[in-house]
Amino acid sequence: MTERVYTEKMIDFIQEIGLEIEFETLPEKTFLPGILIREGKLVVDRDKLKYPGDLLHEAGHLAVIPKSRRAETGAYVGVNPAEEMAAIAWSWAALKHLELSPEIVFHPKGYKGASQNLIDQFSQEHYIGSPILQWLGLCDHSGLGQMPESGEVADTVFPKMKKWLADELPV
Repeated sequence: MTERVYTEKMIDFIQEIGLEIEFETLPEKTFLPGILIREGKLVVDRDKLKYPGDLLHEAGHLAVIPKSRRAETGAYVGVNPAEEMAAIAWSWAALKHLELSPEIVFHPKGYKGASQNLIDQFSQEHYIGSPILQWLGLCDHSGLGQMPESGEVADTVFPKMKKWLADELPV
C-alpha cells in the first residue's frame, strides 16, 4: 500500500466516524508538520503533511474529548496526560481497524522517541490507555467483555471499539 493510499484511507475513516477535516495551506511551523487542530476540526495541509499516521493520533485526541468540549479544542490538545494516553490507545485501535502497520502511526520521529516501545507494548497486549477508552464507553477492556452465560468474548474488547467518539464523561 502506498503512502497516498493509506493517507486517503485514514482521511476517509476520520470523516466517516464524524470528525471534520478541512484542507488548507498551513504555516511552516505547526506542532506536527501539516496538521493543526482548530475549533474541534483537523486542518490538514497535504503538501506539508510529513507523517500521515499523525492524522490518526490527532483524530484520537478529538475522539476522546467529550462532545461538549470538542468544538472548543485547538492546537494545544494533548496537555492532559489521561487524554494523551487515551489518544495513543485510540490510535492503536484505529490502525488495527484499518489494517495498517503500526509504524505508520508510531513512526520513529514521534512520541518523544518512545514509538518502538509503544509498538512493543501494544503488540504484547499491554494496552496502555485502553482503560480510559473503556471508562468513556468506547470499548470493553480485557476480561470485561466476557459474556456471562457462554464465556465468549464480546466483539468490543479493545482494540475493537463499540464506537469511535466519546459523548460525555461518565458520572
